[in-house]
Amino acid sequence: MVTRLFIGLMSGTSLDGVDGVLVTFSDTPPFAVRAHVHRAFPTEFAAELLALNTAGNNELHRAALAGNAISQAYAEVVRALLESAKVTPSEVVAIGAHGQTVRHCPGAFDGTGYTAQLCNGALLAELTGIDVIADFRSRDVAAGGQGAPLVPAFHRAAFGRNNDSLAVLNIGGISNLSILGADGGTFGFDCGPGNVLMDHWCALHRGEPYDRGGAWAAAGSVQETLLRVMQSEAYFSLPPPKSTGRDLFNADWLRKCLDRAGAIGLTLDAVDVQTTLTELTAWCCQQSIAQYTPAASRLLVCGGGAYNVELMRRLAQLLPRMKIEPTEALGLAADQVEAVAFAWLASAWVDRHAGNLPAVTGARGPRILGALYPAG
Repeated sequence: MVTRLFIGLMSGTSLDGVDGVLVTFSDTPPFAVRAHVHRAFPTEFAAELLALNTAGNNELHRAALAGNAISQAYAEVVRALLESAKVTPSEVVAIGAHGQTVRHCPGAFDGTGYTAQLCNGALLAELTGIDVIADFRSRDVAAGGQGAPLVPAFHRAAFGRNNDSLAVLNIGGISNLSILGADGGTFGFDCGPGNVLMDHWCALHRGEPYDRGGAWAAAGSVQETLLRVMQSEAYFSLPPPKSTGRDLFNADWLRKCLDRAGAIGLTLDAVDVQTTLTELTAWCCQQSIAQYTPAASRLLVCGGGAYNVELMRRLAQLLPRMKIEPTEALGLAADQVEAVAFAWLASAWVDRHAGNLPAVTGARGPRILGALYPAG
């Protein structure tokens, strides 16, 4: 049996830091996580990445430096992974590096649009001495696709079961859904906000990066008027393929919703806004699941949102007939799934296999995703 080592690196929309995994891929079992490392972003750096999501002064220069800093943070995670597993760089086939998304505009402006993930792949290869595969989303966008979500193909490989229909919900900054049909078919799309709005409101009003366990949200009440204003967002009624990010669901979007609710005469306590944002995330996930996975009776949840007890409680109430459990139930920790997915996409590049699913992204066909930066 041939086994190969890959590293996957993920820094998501939540801006909470880098998750890295060292993964063994082989025929049986499909994969095994040898090591997992998380490194949080310094507060100032996370703030700069957030600022780069919108137009600003000297942003090309700042984005280039941020790309260097991301790659240095990635290299630190790689070193920690290798040390933890007692593995040398020469034993690793390649690193799959997602980069930090700062813009996501597929199909916009000129008919092609773009997606931008900050990562200096050349620097990462130089710092680690390992081949780097990066820029996974751009090829799908060039082929007319959304460039996201890319994880459904991996979800099929990791969690798909013959004659069993199930759904996989990743709740990171944005929530995305994978539908794994009993017939082997795979579908998926971005549902809407995951943690992004909840984290923003918690940081603004409590000075904390996120609502730990959803405890703050659990102390408030859902404000139905505000919830209806937010639910009126056109994105929610768009048919797939579709993807979204901070380009839409950001502080300005929330401010406009609050202004509209205020114009109706609603006075809001900060805790009730947090509760309502938690309800919005649960609702947009539930709506997506109810509409597109009527045959599935089991929901696997991954991403940081899987650890939000209040969010999971609300999701369970909205989906009473589904068995909801974290991906640990099938052997993969909820906070490792996306990093493993990008290690898997790197292995697909090495094998010259397509990494996208046109049924998910809307691309014109299967494409090999990513660009290679060879080790020195």
